[in-house]
Amino acid sequence: MSNIRYGSQLYTWQMSGEKYLGEMPHMLDIVSKAGFAGVEPDVPIMMGPYFDSTSRTKELLEKESLKLGALCIPGDWRGTEENKKERWLSDKTLEFLKEFPGTHLMLSHNDGSDRADLKVRQQNCLACVNSIAKRAADMGVGCSVHVNSEVGSVFVTEEDYKVLIDGLNTSVIGWCPDSGHIVNGGMDVYAIFEQYMSVIRHLHLKDITFKDVWAPMGQGITDFPRLIKMLQDADFDGWVMIEEESPDAQFDPDTATLINGKYLVETLFPLGP
Repeated sequence: MSNIRYGSQLYTWQMSGEKYLGEMPHMLDIVSKAGFAGVEPDVPIMMGPYFDSTSRTKELLEKESLKLGALCIPGDWRGTEENKKERWLSDKTLEFLKEFPGTHLMLSHNDGSDRADLKVRQQNCLACVNSIAKRAADMGVGCSVHVNSEVGSVFVTEEDYKVLIDGLNTSVIGWCPDSGHIVNGGMDVYAIFEQYMSVIRHLHLKDITFKDVWAPMGQGITDFPRLIKMLQDADFDGWVMIEEESPDAQFDPDTATLINGKYLVETLFPLGP
């Protein structure tokens, strides 16, 4: 039986530049009002001072009746192993997660400026995320990898996705599909979900109208109830994070999140867990 929990990815606020960095009380207040059950902030940038205090983070989450569904580590991972800065961030995040049993670790691969040295960069990324995930698994922390579709990403096409999935050590790490990036990469999101359903551990959903033009949930071309039904049929047990990168969200992330919450309550909640 499936057990889907819906949360909000705080990148919706991150697009506004420095304005909301570390403003966890404000963002979580909006997320709670929108009807979400949890959050997924990027570390360290969106957590701000809360990344240095598990107790303050717990108090804030309890105040807003929210769960820390996931923490997201963005990384370049261009070497065969993490560099010092990357290792510091993953170590600090794993130490933080000791106080949050059940919180997922999401590893988001950053874009580059181009796709030069494609195969080497793909393999180096895989080596790094598999290594982080092994350390996470040793602590009982579930982990997934997320990739983007911008020009400099090394995981964009269907061929790239095969390299990604084939290269994951699925005993310790799964995949976090992003519906918007799959469509933006020119793929059939429903076919990709079906093909790789067995390795999906965590999700990002965002809508899109056409290439590189993001939209509020339900206002683009993606049939989200169809994707949720696929997850339910596969007995998915995990977090589905709603994210928006439209121009409206960049201008006013609060209103964008509340609108997406309305879509969640009216369209996705009735589908059941």
